[in-house]
Formats: sequence, structure tokens, C-alpha cells
Amino acid sequence: MPFNQPNTTKMRAICISEYGDPGVLVCSERPTPLPGPHEVLIETAAAGVNRPDVAQRKGNYPAPAGVAADIPGLEVSGRIVAIGEDVKLWEIGDEVCALVAGAGYAEFVVCPEEQCLVIPEGISVTQAASLPETFFTVWNNVFDIGRFHPGERVLVHGGSSGIGVSAIQIIKAMGGIVFATAGSSEKCAACQDLGAELAINYKEADFEKTINQHTSGQGVDLVLDMVGGDYTNRNINLLAPMGRLVIINAMRGRMGSVDLIQVMKKRLTITGSTLRPQSIAYKGTIAKALMSKIWPLFPEKIKPVIYRTFALEDAAKAHELMESSDHIGKILLINERYGEPKPS
Repeated sequence: MPFNQPNTTKMRAICISEYGDPGVLVCSERPTPLPGPHEVLIETAAAGVNRPDVAQRKGNYPAPAGVAADIPGLEVSGRIVAIGEDVKLWEIGDEVCALVAGAGYAEFVVCPEEQCLVIPEGISVTQAASLPETFFTVWNNVFDIGRFHPGERVLVHGGSSGIGVSAIQIIKAMGGIVFATAGSSEKCAACQDLGAELAINYKEADFEKTINQHTSGQGVDLVLDMVGGDYTNRNINLLAPMGRLVIINAMRGRMGSVDLIQVMKKRLTITGSTLRPQSIAYKGTIAKALMSKIWPLFPEKIKPVIYRTFALEDAAKAHELMESSDHIGKILLINERYGEPKPS
């Protein structure tokens, strides 16, 4: 049994009533979950909104076994209010942010203790909800899989997205040179304000030609791509010898042509990943790396970039904004009852 039980048996949660448009997200009452032996129960201050949540709402990104299939949400922040009997890393009352496998759009969520992180210095508990999903993803793909080294040139597609604003700041802080693509002059300016040396409006300019001109044909060492489709071979054209293309989404299509001769001649690596299905131990290793290497860079070199917040019950409006792509940075859902006394 947990060392401590929450003092309420019911909670509000945003549920997917059926697959479809944002209107299928409804606020419902659900039983408050209980933590397992190595889990903590977090009272949620805020939850991040991410594109995988949209895919789950549409029926294209199912939750893993053991996670509430109809409650989206991959990252939260808040206070630990109950712990499992074997938890050693955290105590009741600790404020944390956390990567969860789902069910984050709720007043309470359980999480493996290894996937929780302390709140970085200078960051509020609400702001911290904007960090886990994108920071785990960037570290995993740029540093672990992409083998980034200081001084390398990195192209980040979707530079004004949640992933993009995190990647730009982290890579710059760790000694990289960042190029980014975005869909408007305003978004490009935001990318440069965050540390990108060059930001290209892909609606007005050819990013391949622009980067080649900027680098005198040397290209880039690493591409972090969430676009896919016809970007694939253009990314390969830009990669320098021993370059790496890391694919984390395929918003313009899952099929892309590849010039295999280019891959062989330049000894390129084409790879990618999805984080949600990985093991707790795998994610725990990333959490340790973030707290050791990246968390000390807050708030001087890295900061949360939050575009807009919505009340928890307005999740449908948050999804509408996400799908419009009008935002720069992160979108959050706020639990306005956070910290209030709960009925016994």
C-alpha cells in the first residue's frame, strides 16, 4: 500500500469521448489514481499540450498498456501528494515536473519516480510543466542518438514549436551553432532571439539553398527533423560528411525519397525515435542527464517559452490553437484548483 493516500477519491480529468476534432475533449469526473510501489502521485499544477496529444485525440497515437487510454497528456508539474512503498527519490510535498506516459490532463496523475525532475532554479511550478516532453525529446535525439558535439552546426526544423524553442536554446547553450526553419517572419525572429544564428522562413525561401550559401557549401552536421516527406532528401543534401539526420515526426508524410549514393559517399546516419514506448529505466537515464547537464543552465542560458495558458476545462481551445500552428513555444493547461484543500 502507498505510504500516504490522497485525501480525495475523485478528480477532474479531460477525456477523449470519441476520436475526432477538439470538441471530443470533455471534462469528466474520474477516480483519483493510486501510486504503485515505485510510483508517485502528483497533484497537477499544469500540464503541457503537445502534438502527440492531438494525434491521440484523433485515434492515431494509442496510449501504452496500463495508462488511461482516453486521457491525453505527456508532461505535468505539481506537488507529490502520495508515494509508493518503495519510492526512495522523493518525499510527499516535493514540487516536481515529470514526463508521463499519458493521463496528464487531470488533477492527479501517477508517475514512475525516475521520470520526475526537480523544478529548475528561477522557474515557477506552473512554468515547469512546459519542460519535460520537449527536453527529454531533445536530449534523447540530439545528444544520445544524434551524438552532438560542441561546435557542430545543427538544423532544427519547426524552430518555433515546443520542440524547436527547446532545441535551439539547449544546443546553443551546449556550444552548437543553430539554424532553424519556421513559417513566418515573426517566428523566425523568435528563433533568432532564442539563439539561432540563422532562421529561414520556409514559405518564402529555399532552406537548402539559404543554408548552403550561409555556410559556403559546408552544410550542417546534424538535422533534427519533425517534417519528413519531401524534406528528407533536402536534409541529406545539406549534411556534411559523417552527418546525422534524426527524424522525430513526419508531418509532411511518412514516405520520403533518399539518394542512397549521397548516404554512402558522405557516410551519413539516418535514424529516428519515439520516446513514449521506451522503458522507465531509459527515460530515467535521460532525466538524470537533464538534471546534471541542462538544469544548471536555468534561468541564465535557458528559459521556458510559454505562448498561452488555458484552464484545464478549456483543453479543446488549447488543441485548436495547437492545430492552427499560430503559437510560438508551449501551450499549457492550468489546474486552477491546485493547492486548494481537498475533501476527505
